[in-house]
Amino acid sequence: MGRSLVIVESPAKAKTINKYLGKNFTVKASVGHVMDLPKKTIGIRLPGEEEGNGKKKKKAKGKKGSKKSKEKEPKRPLIRLSDEKIFEPTLQIIAGKGKVINDLRKAANSADAVYLAGDPDREGEAISAHLAMVLSKPSKFVEQEPSVSRWGKKKEAKSEAAEEPADDKPKKEIAATDPKKIFRVTFNEITPKAIRAAFEHPRQVDTDLVDAQQARRVLDRIVGYKVSPLLWNKVRRGLSAGRVQTVALRLIVERELEIRAFVPVEYWTIHAALAAGEPPVFEAKLTKYKGEEIEIHTREEADKVLAAVEKAKWQVASVAQKEKRRNPPPPFTTSKLQQAAYNRLRYTAKRTMSIAQRLYEGVELGEEGSVALITYMRTDSVHVSSDALGEVRDLIPKRFGANYLPEKPNFYKSKKDAQEAHEAVRPTDVTRAPEDVRRYLEEDAFKLYQLIWQRFVASQMLPAIFDQTGIDINAGDYTFRANGSVQKFDGYLRMYQMPAAIADREEDEKDDEGEGRNLPRVSEGQTLQLDRIRPDQHFTEPPPRYNDATLVKELEEKGIGRPSTYASIISTIVEREYVTKDQGRFSPTMLGERVSTLLVKSFEDIFDVSFTARLEEELDEIEEGKLPWREAVKEFWEKFVVDLDRADDEMLSYKAGIPTGKKCEKCVQGELLERISRHGFFLGCSRYPECDFIEDLSPVVPTEENGQPKIEYCDNCGKEMVIKRGRFGTFLACKGYPECKTTRRIIEGTRVALQPDELLDEKCPECSSQLVRKHGRYGEFTGCTAYPKCKFIRAKTLGINCPKCGTGELLERMAKKGRRRVFYGCNRYPECDFTTPYKPIAEPCPKCGAAFVVEKRSKTGTVRACLKEGCDWEIPAPEVPAPVTVHAAEPAPAPV
Repeated sequence: MGRSLVIVESPAKAKTINKYLGKNFTVKASVGHVMDLPKKTIGIRLPGEEEGNGKKKKKAKGKKGSKKSKEKEPKRPLIRLSDEKIFEPTLQIIAGKGKVINDLRKAANSADAVYLAGDPDREGEAISAHLAMVLSKPSKFVEQEPSVSRWGKKKEAKSEAAEEPADDKPKKEIAATDPKKIFRVTFNEITPKAIRAAFEHPRQVDTDLVDAQQARRVLDRIVGYKVSPLLWNKVRRGLSAGRVQTVALRLIVERELEIRAFVPVEYWTIHAALAAGEPPVFEAKLTKYKGEEIEIHTREEADKVLAAVEKAKWQVASVAQKEKRRNPPPPFTTSKLQQAAYNRLRYTAKRTMSIAQRLYEGVELGEEGSVALITYMRTDSVHVSSDALGEVRDLIPKRFGANYLPEKPNFYKSKKDAQEAHEAVRPTDVTRAPEDVRRYLEEDAFKLYQLIWQRFVASQMLPAIFDQTGIDINAGDYTFRANGSVQKFDGYLRMYQMPAAIADREEDEKDDEGEGRNLPRVSEGQTLQLDRIRPDQHFTEPPPRYNDATLVKELEEKGIGRPSTYASIISTIVEREYVTKDQGRFSPTMLGERVSTLLVKSFEDIFDVSFTARLEEELDEIEEGKLPWREAVKEFWEKFVVDLDRADDEMLSYKAGIPTGKKCEKCVQGELLERISRHGFFLGCSRYPECDFIEDLSPVVPTEENGQPKIEYCDNCGKEMVIKRGRFGTFLACKGYPECKTTRRIIEGTRVALQPDELLDEKCPECSSQLVRKHGRYGEFTGCTAYPKCKFIRAKTLGINCPKCGTGELLERMAKKGRRRVFYGCNRYPECDFTTPYKPIAEPCPKCGAAFVVEKRSKTGTVRACLKEGCDWEIPAPEVPAPVTVHAAEPAPAPV
């Protein structure tokens, strides 16, 4: 029997598969895609354009602007689906892939059979189709070493996408591989059994899957190549737009606008501490007045309730007890894995998928060699094979006891459009516990594998059982409610434990009140004693900004993108600097907000959420063979060209300047226009160059602890200092210019002036030069005057020992990215990685004796609290009187 060739995407996957196939198979890697659209042209035949180059066909000769020629030339030609080449992509071999393809062709020619073993999804199918296309046609390939350029850099040999050289070098022709001996095999996990089953049932390439991938690629290319030049003309060069990414950006921008428009509403809650004669004293919350739900909006309303209930008789109206079961969650889909990895491990979607890819393709486990630890990680199915169910059901009673195993396996229902041929993300071998492989894995890979393993095992365990008690108490016309919940049986929580599981519980489980709270035994009609009563003031809060987990959840719920694309969608809008991340939350940049507003206004259909979701459904229909791919692209194109033509004429331009309706402050004649430069957005006078007034629109970074921007005032005239831009960057300049020409350097990323250096009466411990107190971009520090010869640095500490290492001291630091928030960490970093966002106070905790407490902001105001685990000490922070600042002159009013 001859040898067979197996082609996969990555060398890591090839190494893992090779150990299972035996000596009759050769496994090689294509290293990703081998064919794609050209880089410099659109590569798609569009209606009315020359094939594949994105240029319109030449118009018939006639007099320029004549009425007759205009009638003959419609703006956009109609689409005839009878044209088989319409929207046809022009695929080329990717530059640099010539040698890889040459090696694969040689191996395919000498093989008895060729098996394309790409990933079991659209991208994997497309890669397999392109490989089949490349292998099944003859090739003349010039084998040559990379030449060396005059700069000493190696030039890559030309790929087959390039024209063949016109010299007389001998060309070795590689014969085509017979298409009849090319097969497609797929498997959801890299295990001996799965691979054996796949090779026992080979098939042909699924053209429907390939068409779905091709349709997505064509749609994305059309949007990118047609809309991006608009942004170059209207905003600045180098910007780009994406069919799905722009919709994701729109969600982030609209959330930000909601937050800005949000007006907090005051409301009050009233809590009563009651005693029933036996411990514990328990808390009840006001819920009703005369049997109707009650809302309290002001302090006066709260005082009225307090006056009415303080002297009232407190009596138990009803006691309700029930047993509640909390069912285990299903095994992971891609989106749920990304959400849980962020909530529990703080991994971004991109990082999660990168680690999962390594776990799927195989990691070295000592003498076992390369082993795949999880199943395919791009899936929207919760289906689990019968073999895997059998393995986990054998494990549970051995590890936890028979009382944790349900009588029958737990089955879960996937969403309606899920691919049931795929499986959920799970361990390939559940008997391979996380602790068994920990020594072979990097820390991030171990944590993710542990999360996947725990979730899968928990999904096949019994529900957790809680005894819930609800007590209604009457105090006159008012009704208070107390809830208590005590765990009776931990069930799956034995594996998927609290409190980590709280972060990714299902929505209906987040409403439980009183979890872990014991209530005393009471009976209906029993009189209770009021211990104390507490009114709490609250304000409604705006919707939170998206983080990785909530954005993935929103994309999934709205049908934008698919599990395999969420990570790339998020990373793309971050890399394009359309959004920033601050403490894990996404905020649109000024550029992202402006671009989103322009695109959504000009392309109402294309970047509409529901339209994008419907297009995803059509791609699924193409995959299922229900819809021809050209029809879906045609429907998109007909809407797109209408918006494209209108945007070309009507889209506002930041290069020309967008009118603001404001008069110029300097000349009072011109109108202020919003424009963009290489430094960012600014306001300029319409009478430029006669009037050179400029106002920078860069966002001011809050630098005060209360979140308000710090305003600097001129030392000479007392007027406010404003940000200006010069040839050497940003600086602060007096608003009284040109009468006052005071300027100051600023800390990068803020509008805070750099403080002058201060010489200290202290010698450097390393070189005996004088020390100086400096203010850098990350705060105050002490350095040596002999710098750069002596690089001694001593950061300013708070005089509080680090609670983690015990030897370092805590100091104030500033985040390098995002809004540059202040945080506190150990001065022994990176040896000690302790950090806290709360300001440490050098006072011992009066309850547990911890060396220090912290000051933080909560819903009820600023409080001082203990950081030590298990200690719940917390009191309101003492009020500090605001400092009075005296300026040399009356400052100008702060801008609104």
